Amino acid sequence: MLVGDKEFASARVLLIITAMKVTQVALCPSEASTKAGRPALTPELLAASGARYSRNNEGLEAILSKIDPTNLEKSVDAIFRMVDYGHQSIADMVPVAMFVDGISIWLAYYIWTLCPTAGGQESSTRYIKIAVDGLMAPEVLGIAAEELPEWRELMQKCFSAYQSSLSLWEELARTKPALMGIPRSLIEDPAEASQKKVARMRRNYALDRARYFLPVSAATNMMLIMSARGWVNLCQFLLSHALPEPRKVGELIQAELALSAPRMVKYARRTELNERSTADEFQRLAGLAQTGAPFEEEIPMNGAGSAKPILSVTMPEGLSAEDVVQGLVHHANRYAPMGSSLQRTAVRFGWSALGFAEIRDLNRHRTGTKYCPLVPKGFYFALDQVPAEAEGQKANLLKQAEVGRVASGKALTHLRAAKPSYIYWSLLGTEYPFEHLTTADKFIYEAELRTGLGAHFRYAKHLRDVLALWYEKFPGSRGAVLEGSGEPE
Repeated sequence: MLVGDKEFASARVLLIITAMKVTQVALCPSEASTKAGRPALTPELLAASGARYSRNNEGLEAILSKIDPTNLEKSVDAIFRMVDYGHQSIADMVPVAMFVDGISIWLAYYIWTLCPTAGGQESSTRYIKIAVDGLMAPEVLGIAAEELPEWRELMQKCFSAYQSSLSLWEELARTKPALMGIPRSLIEDPAEASQKKVARMRRNYALDRARYFLPVSAATNMMLIMSARGWVNLCQFLLSHALPEPRKVGELIQAELALSAPRMVKYARRTELNERSTADEFQRLAGLAQTGAPFEEEIPMNGAGSAKPILSVTMPEGLSAEDVVQGLVHHANRYAPMGSSLQRTAVRFGWSALGFAEIRDLNRHRTGTKYCPLVPKGFYFALDQVPAEAEGQKANLLKQAEVGRVASGKALTHLRAAKPSYIYWSLLGTEYPFEHLTTADKFIYEAELRTGLGAHFRYAKHLRDVLALWYEKFPGSRGAVLEGSGEPE
């Protein structure tokens, strides 16, 4: 028994109101904490109480006794007068959570690059169908007036290609269910729970492969929780940016930060150094675009020749390959410990060109440093996922892909002209170089996670390709590294 069309029709559609909104959400004590009589402090009171530990050893009860419950703000200075002094370690003790609605997919990515250790989530293109209603307003993005008609028409075509691609993959999922890797026993199980699971897996199969036509100018939502120090750093970069969208979000965050960390707001401002740094990085990108080969000549738009893996490993003096392998002896699952030999070994890995869709996911890993010069190198659209015998679907997908090539090419053209808004012409399938510098234990964790249960087919392949290079250097680690098969979840 196969699931019918109705399940696909019921896929949740994300109709985002593109007006930006940032909402600071305060924490309150749990019922159990209140019943147990545990103290509840404002974010800055918490930081002041923690900071006082650096000046004396009187203990928490003595510190809390200085709090005037009728004037909590004054109590902050009574406990520790240097909360607003600019000490980064103190700002680290001020927890702040914010929900950011109605920003572009690109800006969400950019924010994560600035806040790699923040906790949070973003609306996923893997599980949510996005409608053209979710396209950001061009005036928010800074699209030039003379470019508006062309940009609007191209974005409409990209959304149309997304819808057509989604229908194509849904059809393949119905007619060739084996492609999805779902156990036949589950497909044939008439139980309602089983059929709902199959419907979800089929829907995700299609969304995973159609998302490459989505513009990065489509709207998304995200939530972050981090210290006031993190929010201040984020505001400084956003408010110093050349594009209006990040500046506007920076202003909204700045206003919300004042609600929970008023002493920190004076640092959350545009700075000349941040502005110069951001401008220099953009000019470097434009220079790379101007000196590179033409888009059409560099990488074919079907992705052939892209995503070539790279891996370099630097071991400390006196450490052997056998020592590195021995560091996995207690590694029974991806959360299990790894030895100091892996923790001390530096790893630089990456790919010649990845789709922005996968870059967004790989960028979320907290450790190390990621480098991704956003100079378009190609356009990926999952052509390799179409079975050889499905000639009609392959021809249709190739026809749709032309709009992706055009959009990615337009982005490159605008970058060569040094227009910061170039990024809003690109798609999730637009490819860029990507590298990650970290330690071996963190690399192995990422490889295990990104090839495991429920992993996206594309980044699972990317990590398997890099693991193949790892095994060449450390053949004894094969089997000890818990490489997954990316089975559907």
